[in-house]
Amino acid sequence: MTGISADPYWWQAAPPQDFHIEQWPERADVVIIGGGYTGFGAAIPLARAGLDVVVLERDQIGSGASTRNGGITSGNLRLSFDDLAKRFGADKATAFYQEAKAARADLAQFIISEKIDCDLQQSGRLVGALRPESLDSMRRDAERLTKLLDIKATVYDRASLPDYIDTSRYCGGMIRDDIGGIHPAKLLAGMCQIARQASVKIATQTKVIAVSQQNTSSPASKFRIETSRGIIHAGHVISATNAYTDAGQPWLRRRLVPVISEMIATEELGENMVRSLMPGLNMYGEALQLGHYYRPSPDGKRILLGGRRMSPNPAMARKRLVQGLTSIFPQLVDITITNHWFGFVTFPFDQLPKLAVHDGVIYPSGYCGSGTVWARWLGQKAAHMVLADLDESAFQASVFQGVPFRTMPFYSGDPWFLPLAMGLYAIQDKFKTTSK
Repeated sequence: MTGISADPYWWQAAPPQDFHIEQWPERADVVIIGGGYTGFGAAIPLARAGLDVVVLERDQIGSGASTRNGGITSGNLRLSFDDLAKRFGADKATAFYQEAKAARADLAQFIISEKIDCDLQQSGRLVGALRPESLDSMRRDAERLTKLLDIKATVYDRASLPDYIDTSRYCGGMIRDDIGGIHPAKLLAGMCQIARQASVKIATQTKVIAVSQQNTSSPASKFRIETSRGIIHAGHVISATNAYTDAGQPWLRRRLVPVISEMIATEELGENMVRSLMPGLNMYGEALQLGHYYRPSPDGKRILLGGRRMSPNPAMARKRLVQGLTSIFPQLVDITITNHWFGFVTFPFDQLPKLAVHDGVIYPSGYCGSGTVWARWLGQKAAHMVLADLDESAFQASVFQGVPFRTMPFYSGDPWFLPLAMGLYAIQDKFKTTSK
């Protein structure tokens, strides 16, 4: 496998971009740190409300997680309903799942209403089960999704799977019709264009060094943001860096565990081959802690597959992904991989997304690998918090507001314990497979 590109497959249609502010501003109503889904999810409603908004991005727009993901609109919650109910009670557990449903629907509606060309596919998602016990759990989940959320979820046994996927790996699976796919880089490019049309100022290659509150009588200059380009003051600050948070934001960095997620793209297989392997042309996943997620490319000619990185060696990491692909589709044992890339996702210690406030800065973050949906949604919620603060108006709060955002002793953002955690997950997954 020579000549494999380390760039995301998605960049072929929408590569990263640079934007510069000709005259550096001394102040803004709102400064947003980070130019991904979260940042533009916040910037667009703020600018449309008439505020002066500046987005600061340390790299290029499109260099981070927003263009490195699988483009699957899952909006997953890592914790089960039962786990949430034990911790928060049944009513709040229901509220978490209701907000996930709302976030998925809102993303699709945003794409449609804004006419963003990003290959939106309302195709449904199939999660494959590797043992009968997983099917039993899926049946309980499907019943709950239907009863509590009016989400169509159907569980199939092995005999019914060929209508959706040509594999012997699974003993069945569950399909949800509320999950689909997008082209992630084209979505971000569309959001960036909308933000610019709304007069959002964007400064790329601009590193934020420190954010501090000022003793001032002017709420419009409450924050001092020191950057590699200069100083800017703002009335509000939203941190939208998530897994790409650096030492300039130590409070957030200590509360997030960054994890490498990586993907491969096959050579063009042709539409007929892809459809023969994936007759449903769905999005796909596995009922495992470290299972793979995969999908057809938007043009239906390739297969894209991803998972968590288990080896620091890129060649070994790629080999694991290829083995994952061929364990599902043995027919692809001799195909060529054209792209192998990685990015970072992040997990709070309690594995729940966050909409936190600390020292006045708003922190939407911790999407647990499902930022395709959560990032824009919680960025938008952060914008609503700013607008409510400015005119003291009510807004529809998020269930994630006020959820404790804890760290652990002696943790500064370097997850030294991650190999152990991944190893434990891998052991758990071994018990979730079934012999053929």
